[in-house]
Amino acid sequence: MGSFVRRQQVFFEHLRPLERESTSLVASPCAAGDSAAYERTTDYNDDVVIVAAYRTPLCKSKRGGFKDTYADDLLAPVLKAVVERTGLNPAEVGDIVVGTVLAPGSQRANECRMAAFYAGFPETVPVRTVNRQCSSGLQAVADVAAAIKAGFYDIGIGAGLESMTINPMAWEGSVNPKVETIQKVQDCLLPMGVTSENVAERFSVSRKEQDEAAVVSHARAAAATAKGKFKDEIIPVETKLVDPKSAEEKSVLISVDDGIRPETSLASLSKLKPVFKKGGSTTAGNSSQVSDGAAAVLLMRRGVAIQKNLSILGVFRSFAAVGVDPAVMGIGPAVAIPAAVKAAGLELSDIDLFEINEAFASQYTYCLKKLELDPEKVNVNGGAIALGHPLGATGARATATLLHEMKRRGKDCRFGIVSMCIGTGMGAAAVFERGSIVDPLNNVRPIELNNFLSQDAQ
Repeated sequence: MGSFVRRQQVFFEHLRPLERESTSLVASPCAAGDSAAYERTTDYNDDVVIVAAYRTPLCKSKRGGFKDTYADDLLAPVLKAVVERTGLNPAEVGDIVVGTVLAPGSQRANECRMAAFYAGFPETVPVRTVNRQCSSGLQAVADVAAAIKAGFYDIGIGAGLESMTINPMAWEGSVNPKVETIQKVQDCLLPMGVTSENVAERFSVSRKEQDEAAVVSHARAAAATAKGKFKDEIIPVETKLVDPKSAEEKSVLISVDDGIRPETSLASLSKLKPVFKKGGSTTAGNSSQVSDGAAAVLLMRRGVAIQKNLSILGVFRSFAAVGVDPAVMGIGPAVAIPAAVKAAGLELSDIDLFEINEAFASQYTYCLKKLELDPEKVNVNGGAIALGHPLGATGARATATLLHEMKRRGKDCRFGIVSMCIGTGMGAAAVFERGSIVDPLNNVRPIELNNFLSQDAQ
């Protein structure tokens, strides 16, 4: 009789709602083959996850498919896609942060707000821009992740946008004469191609190595396109093309990247002359393309994603931005990647896949050699030399490319990195974990009070 009463007490205790704030309880198999109750820590539901990541095609500046497309018409389709394809109510988005570089700040901020309205967002959803040069798109993703972690909101969009057709690289106004007093300040004004030559010379990266990297980039991008790998991440854009001679307009649907040259070879690249230095090694063929494009990444707290029954594409694990010598700004990823890996509590050997921006083949090649990376794990679908580098969009674009490739690779790919160098001497990197990865006992701890088993079984 006493045993029966005790069993009843345990049973009723089990039915009683917990007084503390509850987190989900799951039964996980233990080593003995029995089942034991475990409770997810708050860190698990508070993970910042990515549930959608899309980009436009990337098109050649002034000559490609977006040469007659307004910047806001580039951004709107990807903003619309991340909410439409997940079924999310746009009004639930706490903020939209857009990385963008070349356009005048206040004008581009207006264009991004306009793009949000075109995409169907209500007036209650705020928009802002961020500019950390070539890492701006990744910085936008990191800013949203940080805001979610801080509890400012549960859902946000990190995006990137650049029309290098509309806003070419240029310096406005005069330069402060004080620049002559400090060498590092002078180096901040070096043309990017000159910094590429500096990297090649200082770290002995040969012209052949650079051209070989370019050939691989185009070959991989062409193969990925032919296999349809980019279809999961690309949002086709309806736009117009204007004939420069007749001014005739025609409607078009841009659905593929137009800068890829499958026929690129060492022989063809070797004929190109250096652009930035007589006797140098940086050419138009082994540098990133000047491009137009946009991308958007939808992030939210894991607990919210679970409540909404949304598939998780990836988990945001860490971010690092670092400073390096402006004269060799391209080495940034070689410093930023180890910092981001350390912040994630990992080793470099834990990383299965890398998206490193190919600003120039010189710096890209140097970073791979410096970090002793397996080339078969880096830019497996090509990089900016083939695809293009729309400055503000690249970080968000690379995030989409990385996460969709990690999804395709499944259990063989757990951690990935997006990284790039940054003008004036910086580098940035972020670590992502594939979304479906959850170890049986990962992020869990035993329940302190076992009220699932009878007293006899304790």
